[in-house]
Amino acid sequence: MLNKEKFPIFQKNGVNISNEVSLVWSIANTLRGAYRADKYRDVIIPMFVLARLEAALKDTKEKVYETYKENPSTPKQVLESLSGYKYYNTSRFTLKNLLDDPDNIKTNFESYLYGYSERVQDILKSLKFYQEVENLAKSGRLYGVVKKFSELDLSPSTVDSIKMGYMFEDIIRRFSENEEAGSHYTPREVIGLMVNLLLAGANTDVFQDNKEVKILDMAAGTGGMLATSKSYIEQLNNKVNVRLFGQEVLAETYGIGKADMLIRQENSDNFVHSDTLKDADPFSQIKMNFVIANPPFGQSWGGKDADDGVEDAVRNDNMKFISTEGREGRFVNTPASGDAQLLFHLHALSKLEEDGRATIISNGSPLFSGGTTSGESQIRRYILENDLLETIIALPGQFFYNTGISIYVWLYNKNKPQKRQNKIQFIDASNEFVPLRKSLGYKRRELSNQNIKDIINWYQSDEENKQVKIFDAKEFLYKEYTVMQPLQRRGRINAEIIDSVKGTQFFTKFYNEFKYQELLEIEPRTSKQENEMQKLEQGKVKQEKIIDKLTSLSSDDSYEDFEEFSAFIKENLTEFKLTPANINAIALAMSEMDKTAKVIKTKRKDKVAEVADGVVYDKTTKDSEIIKLSESVEEYFKREVYPHVPDAYYWDEEKEGAEIPFTRYFYEYQAPEPAEKLLAEFNELEEKLQVLLEGLK
Repeated sequence: MLNKEKFPIFQKNGVNISNEVSLVWSIANTLRGAYRADKYRDVIIPMFVLARLEAALKDTKEKVYETYKENPSTPKQVLESLSGYKYYNTSRFTLKNLLDDPDNIKTNFESYLYGYSERVQDILKSLKFYQEVENLAKSGRLYGVVKKFSELDLSPSTVDSIKMGYMFEDIIRRFSENEEAGSHYTPREVIGLMVNLLLAGANTDVFQDNKEVKILDMAAGTGGMLATSKSYIEQLNNKVNVRLFGQEVLAETYGIGKADMLIRQENSDNFVHSDTLKDADPFSQIKMNFVIANPPFGQSWGGKDADDGVEDAVRNDNMKFISTEGREGRFVNTPASGDAQLLFHLHALSKLEEDGRATIISNGSPLFSGGTTSGESQIRRYILENDLLETIIALPGQFFYNTGISIYVWLYNKNKPQKRQNKIQFIDASNEFVPLRKSLGYKRRELSNQNIKDIINWYQSDEENKQVKIFDAKEFLYKEYTVMQPLQRRGRINAEIIDSVKGTQFFTKFYNEFKYQELLEIEPRTSKQENEMQKLEQGKVKQEKIIDKLTSLSSDDSYEDFEEFSAFIKENLTEFKLTPANINAIALAMSEMDKTAKVIKTKRKDKVAEVADGVVYDKTTKDSEIIKLSESVEEYFKREVYPHVPDAYYWDEEKEGAEIPFTRYFYEYQAPEPAEKLLAEFNELEEKLQVLLEGLK
């Protein structure tokens, strides 16, 4: 059974990978001249994977080769059994004995590669390595690269999966420093925190002997989160049957992740090359106990920057969700097309068991982006109304290798304990870090074991403190109310006010100076272009005549009745055949709000954002108020609106939304330094500067 006092759990640290990584880095230098620096990875990463795959087969390689040589029709299941892994190599070559025949290195190396079984072929294909063999051979670098990697001992007995993970992490970081934020490795200590959060609040039944625990990472990268999750669970109980499932869209990182799954003797068929947003769910019949992920930040799912087919797939899924009232599909709504983060959150929630839990990394955008009716707001509303979110943790910036932005961990729980139901816990861990002795790209900070202990203790406690706040979910749900003031406008006709008519939308449509000049430069013009040009010229004449007519009406008089003023304008501009909307636009442009003017009333029926109780409301005063569902609307207006606008009227247009302004709740006002102190400091600096200047004379 799970003992919560065991938390937090830590993997061993202090792993020394400097020798291995230095050797790999030196191999990269041998490519100089034949490859650009940003292309080194195309050789180094596949070769690193191959060296690891071969090293795992070292003790069984000869037996597999002899069996296959004797009978090439030997079933793959037999060869896998002999190799001890779910892959094998039937070639007589190894990286080391390839060096015995340098004149035929290319042919023999290709034979060596083709000797690998289907799962490794899939990896080599994803890494596009066969083309690189050709390039290496042409540049005369193939022999040297094979020789260097043959000297690298990556056997599982020498380099366990934890150390291998660190090596993958460092090599990918070195060769991927220009990648976008979140597109590669999540720092290992951040993964450790996320896994601890998953497990610390989990149902203890999950950790019983022989229990099957299923874990998904749908943006898996090279699989580090999955490997860490399994390692931690096995520290709690090594008799639990942990099954790992991963999806990765980038071919290169998929290849590395699948290779690692093979070597760690996981079911590598459950690590798939798949676009989570576009492709059919490869695990559609399987619900997960845990989901852990770091989806890419700012990845487009729609528009010109999205990958082919993604937008159609997302919109179709959203339509399916709506048409089946959530029985099918994942996407309750769609966020702005430039950022797919919340779609990954929804996918995670759709994959969880009824008591499942998920931890997902995001930047700040999913917390508050979008207006009331936006997709982001509606997704947050869905999450909160269904009580799926348990905790949000703010971590510092400068944690990732390729971005300095701050990050957040969202902890979802589909079966929250009673005392946490309809509650959201905020943990501000933005000051929880220790500085690195040496920066790694943008990464200048990391979580210490003590930092993680503190965060887990705060999470497990139900008490508030300086770093922890607990809220009702309704705190973040709100309604947007339309607010307007009665139509009271005073109209005037004079030169200054007439000038404002020129900026009205309908007036500018008559004549577009830019378009006219553009057409003027075209020679010869088509008949269509000629017609368009004539319309613009006629529009310009119409503009001038309207202004001339209004100018002729100029006076010092003012009109306190807006309806009377509008009627006067209509009567005098009849010859121009303007629409009622045009007349209204002119009247609005030539008037201003005046609380001493007549309140316009009507016998028309009430209409939202137009008429209420016989009073006509001024559309130019239209505003909105955001009011939490936990607050009385009347009390809010008495406190926030009526003291400033006593005659305001509001409409409930049933616009509900949600935002989670995390940082607002931890903001601490700091009073500025007294002016006297600042002046004294300034005078002191001035005196010091004067002394320095005199010393230069």
